Amino acid sequence: MMYPLLRNSLFILPPETAHQVSMRALQLAAAVPMLKKQLSHRFQYQEKDLEKTCFGVHFPNPVGLAAGFDKNAAYLDELEMLGFGFVEIGTVTPKPQAGNSKPRLFRIPEQKALINRMGFNNDGLEMIATRLKERKAKADSHLIVGGNIGKNKVTDNSEAWIDYCTNFKGLESVVDYFVVNVSSPNTPGLRELQEKESLRKIFSELQNLNKNNKPILLKIAPDLALSALDDIIELTTEIKIDGLVATNTTIDRNLLTGLNFERAKKIGTGGLSGKPLLEKSTQVLQYIHKGIAGRIPIIASGGIFSGADAATKITAGASLVQVWTGFIYEGPAIVKNICKSLSANK
Repeated sequence: MMYPLLRNSLFILPPETAHQVSMRALQLAAAVPMLKKQLSHRFQYQEKDLEKTCFGVHFPNPVGLAAGFDKNAAYLDELEMLGFGFVEIGTVTPKPQAGNSKPRLFRIPEQKALINRMGFNNDGLEMIATRLKERKAKADSHLIVGGNIGKNKVTDNSEAWIDYCTNFKGLESVVDYFVVNVSSPNTPGLRELQEKESLRKIFSELQNLNKNNKPILLKIAPDLALSALDDIIELTTEIKIDGLVATNTTIDRNLLTGLNFERAKKIGTGGLSGKPLLEKSTQVLQYIHKGIAGRIPIIASGGIFSGADAATKITAGASLVQVWTGFIYEGPAIVKNICKSLSANK
């Protein structure tokens, strides 16, 4: 009941500032053992009935946090306290990069949406890997951590596979699975890597390195033509892709209505996420699920705010779900609320 008031206060601040303030507050709370225990009890789903194993990894519950929220693996303890079954860090690039100039994150509250053009801002592979190694050495944690990996902006697409392989080697010992991100709209030319030959090259090189069979998934855009989706479906039979993440943000502004459409035009470039994306991303999920005939798992992302939204994704073929924009608008109870709903309607 109190989160809407807190959210309204946070929404007075610029989005990135609000993110930093809220996560710092969670860090301070998690540093007090009694308070951490109380918050864990309040927000974690404690039952075991939603546990699931996908691509060889055991998940305590099917609700995760999508990449882009904890880019630098700085808040994993706090996010575990809030009950997430898994957290995808990143997108990680080999070298640190500042990302695009600010402002680069925009709220559209009337439609529970965001537009971002962050541009893979992150601390870089070395620092993030060190942070994960230190946490793994000292933390008593069962949180599943995915590593979302990308290329640096300055890397030519012809050499993108080298960046993905560098990330793989640097993170292999500290993440539970990988997601190859070639679908963000915020790095120039990146989405061209979703073409069949580019994907074949990236995944072939990654699997040559993958001596320990670490799961490697592919994250796709919701804006692909059916022919491109067919190419990805075909690739899943040709090369080893362990799963798919459907979907990333969209560049389709027609999902916004009225004044929000006009406002989005003024905002400019960036990926749209949140409620307006739910139906479009679910259609892609359904098409992919039908094409792969259940051969590999799919993680659904895009427009999930409630247990009903998550159930829609699971019915459409998802094994796991991820929230992001829903977490911003619904608050820290979102995981427990979704899990309780899924459990009650099993």
